[in-house]
Amino acid sequence: MLADGDVRLVDPATPVFSAFDLAPTRGDGAFESLLVQAGQPRKVPAHLARLRRSATALGIAGPTSAEWERLIAALLAEPVETDAVLKLVLSRGVEGEAGYTAIGTVSPLSADILRQRRSGIAVVTLSLGWPADARAAAPWLLGGIKSLSYAINLAAGRQARERGADDVIFTSAEGLLLEGPTSSVVWAVGSTLRTPPVSTGILAGTTQQALFAAAGPAGLATETSAGTVAELHAADGVWLVSSVRGAAEVVALDGRTRSPTDLTPLVQRLTGIG
Repeated sequence: MLADGDVRLVDPATPVFSAFDLAPTRGDGAFESLLVQAGQPRKVPAHLARLRRSATALGIAGPTSAEWERLIAALLAEPVETDAVLKLVLSRGVEGEAGYTAIGTVSPLSADILRQRRSGIAVVTLSLGWPADARAAAPWLLGGIKSLSYAINLAAGRQARERGADDVIFTSAEGLLLEGPTSSVVWAVGSTLRTPPVSTGILAGTTQQALFAAAGPAGLATETSAGTVAELHAADGVWLVSSVRGAAEVVALDGRTRSPTDLTPLVQRLTGIG
């Protein structure tokens, strides 16, 4: 997308970032990943609202929501036959220059994502090393921002795979549950779904919010509360919830196998992703 809001489509092999752009050199920017099903992007207003919050927190004057919507429409002008992920990326732009860089991409979902939806995931818990409320009191830590600075998240994913797992749940220094590198944590106690509070600086999950909004009419209560790893082991169900993967049931936690829960089909249906 050009700075004047015009959209220009290019071949995926065409370079679009300057070597001096602050996205590749500093990870200075924000992004959103939207699920595309049956050719339609899911939860566009919620994702654009979160992208706007991220841009504001970072001090980047990026495209308007209408301009992002034009980009989304252009990316999906050709039919998309399979489930896909549409990614919107906003950078501060070239270092030392005014402006921004904004791009969008569409790509098929990976086989791993589809497998994890169907069969569940093995998860390990890893400490972020700071207190649960550290980011809430320190805006420079970018709590609640979907930042391009993903080196820690990717390193955590590699650590999970080295331990024979698929994904990670981050915990605070005192052992409270936070979030996954790309997901929200939800667990069930009886017929109540719980998730950690965003006041700790975790990202406000659009799919977790949609799930909780749909839970009441389906007979499930919801609660925002601090939790611990011990509570996950004792829970009646645990899921990592995200826009692309939906609700993936945690079938193993820190090497301990969990019994499948009958709640998973309902939780997946309530996310609208299955």
